[in-house]
Amino acid sequence: MRKILIIIMLVAIQAEAQPPQGGIDRTKLAQIRKHYENTAADRAIRHAIAGTDINKLAATGDNSAALEGDFSDRVNTVGVTDQKSSGRCWLFTGLNVLRAQAINQNSLQELHLSAAYCFFFDQLEKSNLFLQGIIDTRTRPLDDRMVEWLLKNPVGDGGTYTGVADLVMKYGLVPQNVMPETNTSNNTAQFSKLMALKLREFALELRGMPEKTKPAALEERKIAMLGAIYRLLVLNYGEPPQSFKWTRKDKDGKAISTKDYTPQEFYRELLGNDLIDNCVMFMNDPTREYNRVYEIDFDRHTYDGHNWLYINLPLEDIKKMAICSIKAGKAMYFSCDVGKFLNRDKGTLDLHNYDYESLFGASFGMDKRQRILTFSSGSSHAMSLIAVDLNAEGHPQKWLVENSWGDTGAQGKLLMTDQWFDEYMFRLVVEKQFVAPEILALLKQKPVLLPAWDPMFAEDL
Repeated sequence: MRKILIIIMLVAIQAEAQPPQGGIDRTKLAQIRKHYENTAADRAIRHAIAGTDINKLAATGDNSAALEGDFSDRVNTVGVTDQKSSGRCWLFTGLNVLRAQAINQNSLQELHLSAAYCFFFDQLEKSNLFLQGIIDTRTRPLDDRMVEWLLKNPVGDGGTYTGVADLVMKYGLVPQNVMPETNTSNNTAQFSKLMALKLREFALELRGMPEKTKPAALEERKIAMLGAIYRLLVLNYGEPPQSFKWTRKDKDGKAISTKDYTPQEFYRELLGNDLIDNCVMFMNDPTREYNRVYEIDFDRHTYDGHNWLYINLPLEDIKKMAICSIKAGKAMYFSCDVGKFLNRDKGTLDLHNYDYESLFGASFGMDKRQRILTFSSGSSHAMSLIAVDLNAEGHPQKWLVENSWGDTGAQGKLLMTDQWFDEYMFRLVVEKQFVAPEILALLKQKPVLLPAWDPMFAEDL
């Protein structure tokens, strides 16, 4: 009996020593090691990487000529903006587009619009969107996909053009000096976490109310919760003005008039265009069918606002509309995967900025479609597209975007090659006047509804 127990124990020990099928045992590890030859070149690279940033080692010096020179067509813009340590690129981009339009439309010397004002209402509206979403789904279990998504995303500082359009059309605009930035608006992370924590607490309270609670009682409690959120927002961002005084100055800086405005009156007088119905969002997503309309469910900024709605198009169609818009002096909301091949110091986006293949002796061969499918690339940042350089045949060679990172790069701007544009451009918002009739006709389609958690549709940061 004792011998049998010993045998069983030995077998058990031997079984534990064997990795499961598909694991790495000593034999396989030895085979793997054989692939590394430890050449002199490898040792030199290893020593260099030990104390140097990879991008500095992979940086190339033979691509600067491609991004030199002027642009054949450019929108007039004035000033530099800085979102600081916040995810508000979507808002700064939208306001930069509107600022350029207002300056050109009204012959102003300059104009600075308050991001803090719009962001205040963004955070209030997102809080209401979350709480109403919790009310709408409160009879579902916690592990329901929608409930789970809501609790994971109660509020955030990212966003999209749709948010800009809904917020500005509802609440108007104010000059920056009327509601300036605060430390919290410039550094949103800590307060955003506290906001999320409070909203989740409210969510549990709403879900815990008796199932037969009347809608009026739920609404009353939600309004009280939003009152608490409003107070937190005021403490961190200041209270949005209901009216203010503004002096209009001409392009020479001479005062023309001083008037009292509400934020809505200010927007109507300076701009007045319909940001919702007059514009179309386009996407270049080769993983989905082109010439189709898509809608992202519940991924919006206001409960009574608009979901994302966009037309998926080939790049060449999008470029034609972008060129027409720039030639007409209209900047556009543009988003891309900005971190790829970005040289921050020079302010360039170029596939030849870095030669990783030569540095590592390894190829990185996925195309745009493959990168999207494997979560290797997606829209990460919004900027305003303001210029294009066309060759003699009318084909784009390079593009220019106005960024919101202060003076970083080319005096607050980034230059990109047309090849980079092809690989990492994702979204563009264009006024309908620059859209071909056959493309506008696509909007008659019933949109393909995609869930809010679709990984392609992270917010622009």
